Amino acid sequence: MSDTDLMFRPASELAGMVRAGDLSARELVQVSLERIEELNPALNAFVQVDAERALASADEIAPGDGRPFAGVPIAIKNNRPVRGLRLTYGCSLMTDYVSDYDHNVTRRLRDAGFVIVGTTTLPEYGILPTTEARLFGPTRNPWDLQRTPGGSSGGGAAAVAAGLVPVAHGNDGGGSIRIPAACCGLVGLKPARGRISLAPELGDSALAIDGVLTRTVADTAAILDVLAGYEPGDATWAPPPPAPFADFAGADPGRLRIAASTFAPIPDAVVDPMCARAVSDAAELLRSLGHEVEEVNPPWRQEGVQETFGAVFSSLIALSIAYSGMLAGRDPEPADMEPMSWAIFSMVRGLNAVEGLGAAAQLQGFARRLVSFLDPYDALLTPALAERPLPLGTLDTAAPDPMSTFTRSGLFTPFTPVINATGQPGISLPLFEGGDGLPLGVQIVGRPASEGSLLALAAQLEAAQPWAQRRAPEEAWRAHVAG
Repeated sequence: MSDTDLMFRPASELAGMVRAGDLSARELVQVSLERIEELNPALNAFVQVDAERALASADEIAPGDGRPFAGVPIAIKNNRPVRGLRLTYGCSLMTDYVSDYDHNVTRRLRDAGFVIVGTTTLPEYGILPTTEARLFGPTRNPWDLQRTPGGSSGGGAAAVAAGLVPVAHGNDGGGSIRIPAACCGLVGLKPARGRISLAPELGDSALAIDGVLTRTVADTAAILDVLAGYEPGDATWAPPPPAPFADFAGADPGRLRIAASTFAPIPDAVVDPMCARAVSDAAELLRSLGHEVEEVNPPWRQEGVQETFGAVFSSLIALSIAYSGMLAGRDPEPADMEPMSWAIFSMVRGLNAVEGLGAAAQLQGFARRLVSFLDPYDALLTPALAERPLPLGTLDTAAPDPMSTFTRSGLFTPFTPVINATGQPGISLPLFEGGDGLPLGVQIVGRPASEGSLLALAAQLEAAQPWAQRRAPEEAWRAHVAG
């Protein structure tokens, strides 16, 4: 087995090799660090690499370590605190801020034996579905260096797709795990609302949830077992599953009734024929596996819903901006961030409390109606994206009307935000390859708080249409570095 192959192996398999003494944790982490040093200049996926501490952590891991992921390298998205590393949120205001504590997900990943090799890029404040923060410059898609890896967990997705790490952390407030998974040919699960704690900063969130980007459904399920669960002080949390999520990834999902739709939630969104064909092909695959698939038009194209979601999402962004100002020790100013971020912050500051609470209540009402409509079905199948991965520079946060960029971004990803609004689990699966040489994914949405059943269905599709061995063309990255 070559060193290159190691970073493309499932994380569970790598942990098993370390546990058995077939290779040391140091050897495994060293391979990751070497590939980051060699190939990250072409991809720009990392904010900070923590080589010295990563190797020191690896040296503490011996054969026989019983932790589920002992010795496996991982990267953390740069909007979650990692003690001793910079926490930037992708904005100039936080360029030099260093966290003095670990976030809940960081701690749980460490406790499971993962070795943190560094932090990955995101768009400023995680707003856009592309990863081109002014602070970092563009992060590139390993499948096509002129295209986006998606966002906002774009750095993590690029790092996994390029084999810099076997798995990466991400989070999802409007599609930010599922979108880059679709762009980069990975598995990206948005867990159910409340499944993973936002401790220690928040008790819960109406939209956002953490997770990972992986190559296999089995890895995604096993890592969800690590991350899931109540933390003291949580305001809300999802009910525990009846069995470990890893068990579901190997279980028979049974015969399911599945709704399928290419009817975009945003009226102006045009679904690329290739993305629509992926849904049609996935529906046929599901039927061949014994499932019932029915085409539907969900009631999600309701007047004012897009604006209501935008108001709630923008309020969460404004909270992040205000919080970053508190950490930086001063009030944010226009020069501290990109014009679109400032426009969102200014807009939300102009709302009164009643307007903010009213938008949240309206979104909850929409979510309840949609979940009720989907209740007769075990799952929903949609495109993961409405367009192919966008060329770099398509979304300009410094446009004369920066909010027009925010609106344009929704046309790229109309199918993901509604699932944050409902709180249902949703997963992006790289089932196909497009005729343009890029991965072609679909989104499958499960019942509320039912990731287990969703993972069982996803694993069945993976077995029928394997994708884990597909690799982006590494020669292009090496040529980019050399050039």
